[in-house]
Amino acid sequence: MIEFTPNVQKGSDPLYIQLYKSIRLEIQKGHLPAHTKLPSQRQLAKHLNVSRNTVDIAYQQLSAEGYVKGIERKGLFVVPLNQDLFFPEPKQGIFRTEETSATVTPARFNFRYGEVDLEHFPYKQWRKYTLESIHRENGDLFLYGDHQGEIGLRKEIAHYIYQSRGVRCLPEQIVVGAGTQYLIELLCKLIGTKDSYAMEDPGYNRIRETFQHAGVSLSPIPLNDQGIRVDKLYESNANVVYVTPSHQFPTGVLMPLSRRNELLEWAKNVDGYIIEDDYDGEFRYVGLPIPALQGIDHHEHVIYLGTFAKSLTPAARISYAVLPQRLLSHYSENFTHLQQTVSRFHQYTLECFMESGDWWRHLNRTKTRYKSRQQTLLRALKTHMPDLHVSGNDSGLHVIVEPNLPLSEEELIRRAESLGVAVYPTSIYYANEKPATSQVLLGFAGLSEETIEEGIQMLKKAWYHS
Repeated sequence: MIEFTPNVQKGSDPLYIQLYKSIRLEIQKGHLPAHTKLPSQRQLAKHLNVSRNTVDIAYQQLSAEGYVKGIERKGLFVVPLNQDLFFPEPKQGIFRTEETSATVTPARFNFRYGEVDLEHFPYKQWRKYTLESIHRENGDLFLYGDHQGEIGLRKEIAHYIYQSRGVRCLPEQIVVGAGTQYLIELLCKLIGTKDSYAMEDPGYNRIRETFQHAGVSLSPIPLNDQGIRVDKLYESNANVVYVTPSHQFPTGVLMPLSRRNELLEWAKNVDGYIIEDDYDGEFRYVGLPIPALQGIDHHEHVIYLGTFAKSLTPAARISYAVLPQRLLSHYSENFTHLQQTVSRFHQYTLECFMESGDWWRHLNRTKTRYKSRQQTLLRALKTHMPDLHVSGNDSGLHVIVEPNLPLSEEELIRRAESLGVAVYPTSIYYANEKPATSQVLLGFAGLSEETIEEGIQMLKKAWYHS
């Protein structure tokens, strides 16, 4: 049951801005007290008759500003705040009746960056290996398994990341977990919350929230055209840094070898750790795949993170960390009491899928399909909006576009939304300075080539003819 109705309606501000401001004000006024659970994205979108991406962006902004925080597998909750810090309650309320609810057509062209291609998911093979995993385990499947993850799956992962990403490790170094955010919370406990952490700015806001939720001191480090600035990293006095070197999120910057060596030298000098998140390192469209940072680390300073969320499906929630030997010893001595967060059922199914060779076939087809969709997107942008600047297009599943227009980020999103096109802000990923120009993020993995072409034509109409 949803006990509040934020005021969002067609007007000058984009709906996600209205929703964000509306909920923020309810929290500031105390109408949504501390520890209140917010409705799920699906529930609130249905209740307000708006698109889920509108709710998603609003929730992300509230999280980024510290008004709410997510708790794994429970939802989003209001954070305790000092009400005396806020302005007096305005005379005009923000609640509205159901009769004045906004009526907004759900996005027909949703360039959401977290989507994957489920239409071509190998359901037949996955079903086959699901049945095989049940039959071969004779009931053990439903008991607690190895706290690090099933050894068979870890062997397959070790083989895969060596072949595809140049990661050098033993299966014993791999820890399987239900999502990258869970693994980062685990790493904070493993490394220690008294250490000083840093991450790229801009960077993925959900990861920033995860570090903050873990209680660590976190410094945002600016980027240049080669990735994270190591000189600023030294100035921060951090000894742990989170980076996305193969496809920086959200900018798409690829960290060259020279900067990678600088970063490894920093880790050696401060005797610290680099957390390398290779979240979509498989998908490179120009040149050869770039080997992972972990593969050129000779001093045990890199912790490698990988996930099957982009290459398989987010629903599987199977991610993994590769620990350096010295951290592995600490883990084995102090963290074996933790239960595995990924079911043996899913682990065995994925193991069979990878062992059979069907995984490689699926991955290669997916790469080909995503490359074709990315080329369709770039071609459509060049054809219909030739003055548009596109970045981050050498790899990954999204691009950033900067229209040569005197429009704010909010206005770009609002105009697109008015014609049924969902595009996404980049400003929410900045901890300090916002982007100098108005830009938005476009994902393409979950859209057909025909839909991409139609969507870009509609986007041109929204931006240039509104």
